[in-house]
Order: sequence, then structure tokens, then C-alpha cells
Amino acid sequence: MKRVKVKKINFNKNFSNLFTREGKIFDIKTLSIFLLVCGLAIFGCIMVYSASSYIANYRYSNPYFYLTKQIIGAVLGIVAMFVCTFVNYQKLKKLKWWVVIISAVLLALVFIPGIGVENYGAKRWLNLGFFTIQPSEFAKFALVLFSAAYLSDNYEKIGKFKTLLPVLGVGLGFCLLVILEPNMSITMCIGFIMLFMLFVGGTKMKHFVWLGIPAACAVPALIIVEPYRVQRFMAFLNPWASPQAEGFQLIQSLYSLGSGGLFGVGLGNSRQKYMFLPFSESDFIFSIIGEELGLFGAILTLIVFAVLIYLLISVARNAKDRFGALLVLGVASVIAIQVILNVCVVSGLIPPTGLPLPFISAGSTSLIVFMAAVGLCLNVARQSRV
Repeated sequence: MKRVKVKKINFNKNFSNLFTREGKIFDIKTLSIFLLVCGLAIFGCIMVYSASSYIANYRYSNPYFYLTKQIIGAVLGIVAMFVCTFVNYQKLKKLKWWVVIISAVLLALVFIPGIGVENYGAKRWLNLGFFTIQPSEFAKFALVLFSAAYLSDNYEKIGKFKTLLPVLGVGLGFCLLVILEPNMSITMCIGFIMLFMLFVGGTKMKHFVWLGIPAACAVPALIIVEPYRVQRFMAFLNPWASPQAEGFQLIQSLYSLGSGGLFGVGLGNSRQKYMFLPFSESDFIFSIIGEELGLFGAILTLIVFAVLIYLLISVARNAKDRFGALLVLGVASVIAIQVILNVCVVSGLIPPTGLPLPFISAGSTSLIVFMAAVGLCLNVARQSRV
């Protein structure tokens, strides 16, 4: 009987190739991005539980209510990140208009009774039966994708103002739908993203200035037209003038940050989470980080974000095409803008507005979408080595 020689498989070598340049999946840079994002998501789950266990037990008789949703979002986010890492991002250019249309439809559906969910006087969520989604989270990255695809295709014509009109139309259209919810924080975020994409896309400085002036005028105009925004702005100027009304949240946030000291009161030992600080598990979770982990923990969190953004910019610099570079820069800008605005709000540097801290604040939609967007960045990095 003839003996069949079986080739020995070196599993260690094959596994290690997944993390080498030749394996084309992970190198040091992309592995670092992946680990940083997963680390932020895990840290977010810990902080969400710490900030929400008391109020979740009070409202739902389940201290793990928000934690469970956050863990599900993190798991789905990791899956989405892996899928987006291996889908050819260049094929998304052909879908840019479909992405815009779908996002606009989702934003419009929040106004339909029975589908749109209203909380705290705002219609920002869609009820899909067993879960809800926030379409504005998709709109931010839809604008990034569209802008990157359109500007890369029309780079030679970018010197003409009329070339910018499609990006302006999509961005302003999204802003209009979001401000009607109303949601000024996301509106401002989308506006900043639109201007940033035009800037890195090669817009002439004079055109950028023309756009920047009306954008700067729009912010105070949006504040003036709504009385509650005027009240929030006045509370920002002097929160102690209305300590039990509009100034309450900012005062409690400052108490939270101030009581943390250098090294915090200890993980899980926050006092402000006992229904003193509203939205401590979501928009104001950075205040809880500052209280429980102190100035050291807060600065370390910001350093992690800074390293992540730096690595994404490095990926953009090495992208093999303009579309990939603009796409990664757009994702990095969304992360940077939201981190800056969130930290400025909780520390009283700008008027209070609701905007989650990426990867950390409670909210499954935001977590999944952000992790999927990072997956596209890993996709660009992976293909730049091919």
C-alpha cells in the first residue's frame, strides 16, 4: 500500500502572518488602532455601568439595564468593524448617492408618528420594534463618505465654487433635517464636518472664508430663535443664577469634575451619579470619569483619543488614493470634533448641548456606527499595503 505524505502545517507561522505586512490584515499601526478602539469600548462599558447602575435600578429595577445594551452594542460594533475592514472601500464610491438618500429618508422618518420616538421634547430616534436607532449618527458618516467620494472624483475642478455645491447641498440638507428634530449639537457637528471635508478636499481659501462667515453667523441665529436655547446660553454665562433650573446640570458637572481631584474618588464611588447629574451615563459621562478617576484618568482618556486620531491621520497620509485619504480624515474629524465638543460642554467652556463621547457614552447606535467607521479606516490601511 502506497504511503501518502502529509504536509505538516505550521499553525504558529500562519497565525503570525495575520499580523505582518505580508499577511495584509494587521500591522503594528492597524493593530494599535484596533486595540485602542476595543479598549475604549470596554472602558466605556465599565464607565456606563458605574455611572448608570443606580439610576437603572431605580427606573427599571435592573442595575445592568444600560450595561447590557452597551455590551450588545460593543459586540455588534466589533462585528461591524471586522466586516468593514474586509469590504473593498473603493466600491463605496459608486454608492455615495444611495448612502445620502437612505440617510435622508431615515432622518425624515423620525417625524412620522408611530415610527419616530419623542423623548425630552425631541424626535431623534426610530422605533424598529425591539430596539431604537438614531439616524443622525448615520448622517454624520454618510456626509463623510459622500464628501470623500465626490471631492476625490472632482479634485481637478475644486477651484470652481459650483463644484462645491453638491457637498454644501447634502451637508445643509442634513443640518436642516437634524435641527428640526431639534438637535443643535449634531447640527453643529455636521456643519463642522462639512467645512472640514471641504477644507481638506482642496477648497480655495477665499471660498472657505465665504462659507465660514455665514456658518459663524448661523450659530447665534439658531440660539436666538429658540427661547430654551437662549436660557441655556444665559445659564452657561452664569449657571449659579439658576442653580435649580437651566444651570443645574452644568453646576453638577463642575461639582463632579472638581471633587475628583488628581486621582479620583475611586471607580464606582461617584456621588453625582445618584441622580444629581442628569445623563451621567451618556452626554456627561466624562464628568463621572473625572470624578472617579480624577484629573489623571481624564487626561489619560484624552491622550488615548489623541493617539487614535494621530494613527488615523497617519493612515490617511499613506492611503493609496485620494478617496481613501479623505475618508479616513473625515472619520478622524468626527471623532475629534465630538471629543472636543463633549469635553468643552461638561467643563463649561461652551453652552450645554447633548453630544456623546465616542466609544464611551451609553448609546448602541453611536458605538456601532463609530466602530464600523474605524473598520473602513482599517480597510484603507490594509489596502495601502497591497
